[in-house]
Amino acid sequence: MEYDFIFDTHTHYDDEAFDEDRDKLLSSLYNGMVKRIVDVGASMESSGKSLQLSAEYPYIYSAIGLHPDSVDEATEQNMKWISENASQNKKVVAIGEIGLDYYWKDDNKKEQEKCFVDQLNIARKTGLPVIIHSRDAAKDTLDIMKDNKAGEIGGVIHCFGYGTEMAREYLDMGMYIGIGGVVTFKNGRKMKEVVEYTPLDRIVIETDCPYLSPEPYRGKRNDSGRLIYVADEIARIKNVDRDTVINTTCRNAFEMYKI
Repeated sequence: MEYDFIFDTHTHYDDEAFDEDRDKLLSSLYNGMVKRIVDVGASMESSGKSLQLSAEYPYIYSAIGLHPDSVDEATEQNMKWISENASQNKKVVAIGEIGLDYYWKDDNKKEQEKCFVDQLNIARKTGLPVIIHSRDAAKDTLDIMKDNKAGEIGGVIHCFGYGTEMAREYLDMGMYIGIGGVVTFKNGRKMKEVVEYTPLDRIVIETDCPYLSPEPYRGKRNDSGRLIYVADEIARIKNVDRDTVINTTCRNAFEMYKI
């Protein structure tokens, strides 16, 4: 099947940055080139809001889970809530975003690791892919994913921030690589190298909005309409046309999320 629209695989439209114009923006995106969106939870509150958005908008899907910054919320009751909603709500397409983040805090590594593994287990039990967040935690993230055979679960390394050697490890595992606005930055050489290295059929595109707006909007609030700049840069690096990038990454997203 050929796709002529953009699938934004990772957004945070539940964020307060969109409180003033959320409905107007989402409607305008759908009337443009963006026809599918996954809103990704990072805490119990944002996961709940993500479910609400997916219920309200037919073209929005939900991912629910606890970001490593929300590890304090990893109670038995909350894990049960994630598992039950992932099992019962057909609009939930992934467990995420989950993983490790040592950038802001690294004195709770054990707690982060347990939260990560517990959610990998939920993904395995529910048959859903995972959305992996990894920042300043390359080795530990990879080790945990290998130890837990995460390749059997599948999913994406979101906002990929490492080099080609780490990309190779995840590609060998069968994971997708998430590419966003950073690839357009003048200082985004490492990301450009990863895109050049990664087969197009293993790339999905994402905004992580409201964050990481591409050039020429760097530093401003991001939204899915700006993924066209990401697609253009991938096309330039891969020496293919924009339509090929949009079609392939859209197909990848449907396959990854099993939609």
